[in-house]
Amino acid sequence: LDSGCKSISFTYNEPTIFTEYALDIMKIGKRVGLRFIYVTNGYESRECWDALAPYLTAANIDLKAFNQNFYGKLCKANLEPVKESILYVKKKYPKMWIEITTLLVPGWNDAESELLEETKWLAKIDKFMPWHVTAFHPDYKMQDVEPTKPEMLMHAREIGRSAGLNHVYCGNLGFSYSNYETTVCPKCKKELITRAGFSITNNNIIDGKCRFCKEKISGVWI
Repeated sequence: LDSGCKSISFTYNEPTIFTEYALDIMKIGKRVGLRFIYVTNGYESRECWDALAPYLTAANIDLKAFNQNFYGKLCKANLEPVKESILYVKKKYPKMWIEITTLLVPGWNDAESELLEETKWLAKIDKFMPWHVTAFHPDYKMQDVEPTKPEMLMHAREIGRSAGLNHVYCGNLGFSYSNYETTVCPKCKKELITRAGFSITNNNIIDGKCRFCKEKISGVWI
């Protein structure tokens, strides 16, 4: 509060492992006007989402892949519970802002057919729900996999847009690719928010609307 922060994000590592602690913080923070974001793998139960929902303004859910082989072999988990989480939260808590992130791992989840199926599924739920496609970097137990090429992310971005998603962003690429993190008005197509890394360099959204055509822009503006 003293530093002017308006929100707290629970992330790095998975916040579901300390949900009770996060809830304690949210209950205190809500009384002083703070907002809260969960950055999660989406493996919460419905009961967990129900407990979090009164306090969360937004959540970023990892949809790590759209194939069970990826989830089973790399995550030792299942795809369906993550899809169920996304559907459950979007339907029961429409005021909670949801964004989706997919880390593209070469050879594991970057097939064009899979990306098209995934983005069509997301667009059917909500075409204004942002989708972040981010670059993989070899590390820890996956140093034998090559890093994601920028061209692959750009191609995934075009697939998402062709599937009907309005806001698709490429991440983990560095400052030279910042133009792929720009928010564009879905109506007039003018640039609304430009970014350099984690910094906003220009903001043309005023009172939740496009400065140029007055189109209402989906999101949470604080």
